[in-house]
Amino acid sequence: MNLTIHQTYLPHHDADASLSFYRDTLGFEVRNDVEYGGMHWITVGPDSQPDTSIVLHPPAADPGITDDERRVIEEMMAKGTYAGINLATPDLDGTFEKLQAGDAEVVQEPTEQPWGVRDCAFRDPAGNMIRIFEVS
Repeated sequence: MNLTIHQTYLPHHDADASLSFYRDTLGFEVRNDVEYGGMHWITVGPDSQPDTSIVLHPPAADPGITDDERRVIEEMMAKGTYAGINLATPDLDGTFEKLQAGDAEVVQEPTEQPWGVRDCAFRDPAGNMIRIFEVS
């Protein structure tokens, strides 16, 4: 098999805030921006990885979710415990400084983790956890 990661999904509850964060704060390019049925999907990604994208989607988009499940998802999003993504950079300190100066909610400053990685963490406007790993 020859598999690659093409897309990953993160929920959002405010398309404008998510667009601003991923485009303006993280510097990702917008690849698709779709509104349908009163809902809004935004596809973003780093210009250096044109084949890998993050799809920011409304949690109400899945027709198989019950009202109770949707309520739990919204509660978890508000706490920042529902979804997340790991990103990587060769300049963790510089990246952290830029994000901290923007509108990103800092969760953890750059830290040497006991499992051998150095990383930091932020939340996006929807509460999704974004961990940024330092790589060589």
